Amino acid sequence: MADADAHATDETILTRDAALLQDAVREAGSLAQSMFRTELRKWTKGASSPVSEADIAVNDLLEARLRAATPDYGWLSEESADDEVRLSRRRTWVVDPIDGTRNYLGGHDEWCVSVALVEDASPVLAAVFAPATGEFFFAARGQGTTLNGKAVRAASGSALDFSRVAGPKPMVERLNTAGGDIKLHPRIGSLALRLCRVADGVLDAAFAGGNSHDWDLAAADLIVQEADGRMSDLSGDPILYNRREVTHGVLVAAGRDRHAGIVAHFRNRPLP
Repeated sequence: MADADAHATDETILTRDAALLQDAVREAGSLAQSMFRTELRKWTKGASSPVSEADIAVNDLLEARLRAATPDYGWLSEESADDEVRLSRRRTWVVDPIDGTRNYLGGHDEWCVSVALVEDASPVLAAVFAPATGEFFFAARGQGTTLNGKAVRAASGSALDFSRVAGPKPMVERLNTAGGDIKLHPRIGSLALRLCRVADGVLDAAFAGGNSHDWDLAAADLIVQEADGRMSDLSGDPILYNRREVTHGVLVAAGRDRHAGIVAHFRNRPLP
């Protein structure tokens, strides 16, 4: 009985958090859209990563909304100092306030707000909102993926039957040795959106080059999985989140059959 009660409590909490997440991400997207194509203060962090006052404003809004409602959860965001308290928390918000900042600052439409709730190293809730293109992806573990409220699924097909692939050109060229009609899709500057476009069948497969981070990936990962796709490293191992190290190597997302074929292809032809 105690286990059943705990399960019911978890379901209630995640239902509450799902509503909170969707409302917060919509509000954050509206704020980002209101600042889009305006004169913004901007600077570079690290070696070459652009950031603007819009990134910070959206991050502040999300932190205020999400952390106030869930004070016991951890917090991991691209635009916040890392607080390792998150490592001791069962649930952690993983946030990219504006994924695709270069596109955003360049006035291009393909950018998004990306937020996931990670529980025990795996995402359980995810929202990716691209206000400029009107796309709102949402997924909850075990409940499927929706795009603007309608269920979506990754494109089906045999393992090496695909033509629309996005990601770093060298990865697609290595995949081309598998045969078939494989074409590189025009670049999608937001990694989260690139991966989500697998979930709704716009792309057959998408790669993430090395040096992506938890905040780039966690929401899109669940969105792909719940759309009957799979996202993993090239060995097929699942991606673990909210670890001390938040940087990841080369990853691939595709429908289940295609994903299996791609993993098998690279297993026989490992990267140099």
